[in-house]
Amino acid sequence: MNSRGVRRNRTEYDQVIQDIADYVVNYEVTSPEALDTARNCLMDTIGCGLLALRFPECTKHLGPLVAGTIVPHGARVPGTQFCLDPVKAAWDIGCIIRWLDFNDTWLAAEWGHPSDNLGGILAVADHLSQLRLSKTELPLTMHDVLVAMVKAHEIQGVIALENSFNRVGLCHVLLVRIASAAVVTHMMGGNREQIMVALSHAWLDGSALRTYRHAPNTGSRKSWAAGDATSRAVRLADIAMRGEMGIPSVLTTPQWGFYDVAFSHSNKDLTVKPETQRKFSFKQDYGTYVMENILFKLSFPAEFHAQTACEAAVKLHPQVKNRIDDIERIEITTHESAIRIISKQGELVNPADRDHCLQYMIAVPLLLGKLEAEHYEDSFHASHPQIDVLRQKMEVMEDKCYSAEYLEPDKRSIANAVQVFFSDGTRTDKVEIKYPIGHRRRRKEGIPLLEQKFKRNLETRFPASRCQRILELCSDQKALEATPVNKFMDLLTI
Repeated sequence: MNSRGVRRNRTEYDQVIQDIADYVVNYEVTSPEALDTARNCLMDTIGCGLLALRFPECTKHLGPLVAGTIVPHGARVPGTQFCLDPVKAAWDIGCIIRWLDFNDTWLAAEWGHPSDNLGGILAVADHLSQLRLSKTELPLTMHDVLVAMVKAHEIQGVIALENSFNRVGLCHVLLVRIASAAVVTHMMGGNREQIMVALSHAWLDGSALRTYRHAPNTGSRKSWAAGDATSRAVRLADIAMRGEMGIPSVLTTPQWGFYDVAFSHSNKDLTVKPETQRKFSFKQDYGTYVMENILFKLSFPAEFHAQTACEAAVKLHPQVKNRIDDIERIEITTHESAIRIISKQGELVNPADRDHCLQYMIAVPLLLGKLEAEHYEDSFHASHPQIDVLRQKMEVMEDKCYSAEYLEPDKRSIANAVQVFFSDGTRTDKVEIKYPIGHRRRRKEGIPLLEQKFKRNLETRFPASRCQRILELCSDQKALEATPVNKFMDLLTI
């Protein structure tokens, strides 16, 4: 032992941690599709953050913890005048990205929103670029940012493929902290050992409980939880870079490790044998699969399990808009995950509750032919009593085929079907949609909508000339990748 009581001969890091570190350090991202998708993801994610700045409940969280703080070489928060230390900047960027539930989505055994990692990635990239320039060194480029995005998406998404944290009550933002910690430490110049140190502490933190995403506790924390996670990752990366020791067997240590404490359905047996210990499962290596298959929310700021249901409701709007009072029942056919996560009855107490209610997200477009962020607000809900009347007439049922195809690697469908029945015995068509507009199978159809969405979101914050400059740059893969990060962030600062 050394003078601080730390064992010099420690176990090797858990294989899960080693594999992530090896991927971050050694894997070269060369897939044109992954980098192109990352560029589109960058646009979409930043646009979501800019749109969120219209909502005071979001902006009240932004800015330095101590008013008037000046940070040399600080990281900028897009759409604002804030220049912050990279930890708080990551929090703020992550918060605005996630606030409206309009950024990308990954659905598997676990779900989540891998673009949440951009909070830490952008904050660190901007700070490092300015710091390097002050030393007459070259800044990071947007190519570095896109590569970091691809790797963060991959880490979060591959872990999520086979491992369900929600089934043991844990929140998926844990995977944001893991992915961000790995790529951000590498961006800071961390080697394999330092990345593993940061990762071990990220796992050691455990996970937030999912209770703030479900009744009766659904609330706005779900809108800033990912910002908190990516920010914590930046803090842990900094700690690792300062020489802090790691926790090599943080996952596998019996009784005290993550598997036994947090990833088991029961903690009754405190003497679990290693061979029976519940642990993560992996069926594929890390590469570029997740970014290439990421799901974009292009039409509706709605929880992703409901995207195709919303699209179906919009298609049905012309058939029901003049017969709302004649509706007898509404049949919703969906998949198991949607039923478990977003099928809700009873009172919905706030916007966070409504944007995770399948029935609410169908009722609004049936009534109006559209679903927008403002439609979750208390004032809108209070002025449209027909929404709750329609919710009471809805019957939700599972299609086993939908549930199976949701998990098939070559499909990853998110199927929903909606049909409306009237009191006179007539009915609408049954509108079934298996793949949302943001799915890889609908990229050709979806990317123009993504670009339009980005343009609209830019226009909420910047004058026309600035919007045009940003659009032109982001539309040119080669030019964007060559752009210094600090120059790109200059364009996003008010």
